[in-house]
Amino acid sequence: MRPRPGHRATCGDRSTPNGGRAGLERPAAQLAPVTSEAYPAWSEPFRTEQRDGLARKGPFRDDAESADWLSASGEGVTVVIIDSGVDGDHPAVGGRLVRSLRVEISEGDGEVVEDEGGDDVVGHGTACAGIIHGLAPDAELISIRVLDPNNKGKGLAFAHAIDWAVEHKIPVANMSLSSRSEQLYATFHDLVDQAYFADCLLVCSASNYLGDASYPSVFSSVVSVAAHDIPDPLTFFYNPRPPVEFGAWGVDVPVAWLGGSNIIATGNSFAAPHIAGLLARLRSAYPDATPFEAKTLLARAANRGR
Repeated sequence: MRPRPGHRATCGDRSTPNGGRAGLERPAAQLAPVTSEAYPAWSEPFRTEQRDGLARKGPFRDDAESADWLSASGEGVTVVIIDSGVDGDHPAVGGRLVRSLRVEISEGDGEVVEDEGGDDVVGHGTACAGIIHGLAPDAELISIRVLDPNNKGKGLAFAHAIDWAVEHKIPVANMSLSSRSEQLYATFHDLVDQAYFADCLLVCSASNYLGDASYPSVFSSVVSVAAHDIPDPLTFFYNPRPPVEFGAWGVDVPVAWLGGSNIIATGNSFAAPHIAGLLARLRSAYPDATPFEAKTLLARAANRGR
């Protein structure tokens, strides 16, 4: 896998007590028209039998029980946090960080390697990890560091981290960062489609800049998230109009930070891990659910809160 080098991604959040509100309303990305002839991608009849597990458990059995997964703890699920690193000793992480990795870039290519120090160079990744742990306390966490101390990173590193998550069959990955580079469009589109068909749920925050498309959050293969200002981690909403699908708490959120500290932060970055934590619960209850099924169950449970 060789994503295109030379472009940078940033999380762009305002980690301050009084940030502005991040909204769900954004214009759809403009796509080039298809000029070639279209042919069926597959001509065999659809198979109607359900896979083992879903046929017996029946997550779509009725509305009254469709949100029973909300009581799960994330047990048996691993969540990858693609970010600035995670402080595994922070109390908010609960000792659930099991591995720290980083992406090394050299001569136009990248490699995911062990990060022996396991440091968070910004605080951003620890904030996301603390939110996920709060919602899915029994989930295991893996950190892949792609950001530098200036809260920026190359798009190539971001792409290699996604590729690693897909290759290692990670159930849920949180990506509270994005790129606005059109040159990364094809690279990210291909990677997130690979993740979708590998049953890897990629949770991606939308850009904090209203009106700007950010990648890979605009793609339908990911679970895209923006912030609302209701101070409840279990209040989340479904937005039927693209490009952002779900809204979660992301305004004035108490989060873990460097040195064992805590701050109040605002941004779509802090909404995304709320959804990632909820999906860890869902995957704990229904480990064989496809991304389509998981999104459907999440949408059906939206607006219910507790």
